[in-house]
Amino acid sequence: MFGMSHETFLLLDAVVTVIGLIVLITKFKLHPFLALIIAAAFLGLTSGMPIGTIIKAFQDGFGGVLGFVGIILALGTMLGKMMAESGGADQIAQTLIRAFGKDKVQWAMMFAAFLVGIPLFFEIGFVLLIPLVFIVARRTGVSIIKIGIPLLAGLSAVHGLVPPHPGPLLAIGVFGADIGKTILYGLIVALPTAIIAGPIFGTFIAKHIPGHPNQELVDQLARESDSADLPSFGITLVTVLLPVFLMLLKTFADVVLPDGNIFRAFMDLIGHPISALLLALLLSLYTFGYKQGIGSSQMMKWLDASLAPTAAIILIIGAGGGFKQMLVTSGVGDVIGHMAVNAQISPILLAWLVAAVIRIATGSATVATITGAGIVVPVVGMIPGVNRELLVLATGAGSLILSHVNDAGFWLVKQYFNMTVAETFKTWTAMETILSVVGLGFILLLSLFV
Repeated sequence: MFGMSHETFLLLDAVVTVIGLIVLITKFKLHPFLALIIAAAFLGLTSGMPIGTIIKAFQDGFGGVLGFVGIILALGTMLGKMMAESGGADQIAQTLIRAFGKDKVQWAMMFAAFLVGIPLFFEIGFVLLIPLVFIVARRTGVSIIKIGIPLLAGLSAVHGLVPPHPGPLLAIGVFGADIGKTILYGLIVALPTAIIAGPIFGTFIAKHIPGHPNQELVDQLARESDSADLPSFGITLVTVLLPVFLMLLKTFADVVLPDGNIFRAFMDLIGHPISALLLALLLSLYTFGYKQGIGSSQMMKWLDASLAPTAAIILIIGAGGGFKQMLVTSGVGDVIGHMAVNAQISPILLAWLVAAVIRIATGSATVATITGAGIVVPVVGMIPGVNRELLVLATGAGSLILSHVNDAGFWLVKQYFNMTVAETFKTWTAMETILSVVGLGFILLLSLFV
């Protein structure tokens, strides 16, 4: 077509489609859900797919993603809501602060955010923990930036690298990775990455930008809880980490036990992400609910309220799954995969690079993960020995890079920390970029051993 080979045309078509997707989101401020549907339809039509095939491919991609991810998101959000409302997250933070002391309070905030952030969306974790930043800053006299950057790093690291967060979870489905191994590798990569981008970078940048919290926000949010009314630290930790423990135990059983073993079959059941999160949620109804004297009607209100904010995220993820399937069905993915093989580009580096470019252009980590995974997935079948779990992590790390003015998180941090745009670039944007680049470095290092 137009004097080009079919493969060249498909590649050009994909480039034009992705650029169009970026323009729709950034220039015309179209909701990513609608933008992804339009981009998928455009790619299907221009690549020569029959109308019926276009619709079926999108439906299959949409349903295939939400059949798993939608359930996980709902259960994870409910668990996070129970922890937030009961004060469990506050208990984790207070315990760690007491353990680390004033001189190392930034480390306490990073670890608190890292633990609390495992079952929570970034935005929910941020709103939940930001009062602690104000309280600790007021109690200790430590710079709000020195305390806040480690907290943001802890939340962002698990958000981009550790399931059951939507980005890594979606990439697991696209690449066909093992969720237990991904959690294990994600924690191995995320913790040292968060340490470098959090307490270490935060201590450095606070010397140049100490920060001045908004007094109105401090007065409104810095209410100190009574530790006697909170769930205990041990109970909170057991409840929050139960799904992670069960999924890791399932992976261990699959490695050491033969097929047909009764215990392995049992662990495959309770260690499945859906079962593991369901069991943790049921446990939370007791540990964060009845044990705290909270009635059934109040808990049901919390659970109902928790689902509303996830609706847009679930629809975006579903539409992203449809767009990914269009890339595969149209043949675009195969062309890109062959190019990567011929150019001898590391699949891990390719996954990171594609996600990073889309993240910088759209400002959305979710869109970057969805699109990046869809583009890179054909490489998995063409290069033997590609570690699918590390591809998930590389895509997640790329989706964190260079948050700037087209990212809602940029403005959220700017307003709460009462910074100028320039100061937000030097703190938040720099921290996100350090997370992405350092994370990639650890992923490449890990690839030498797994």
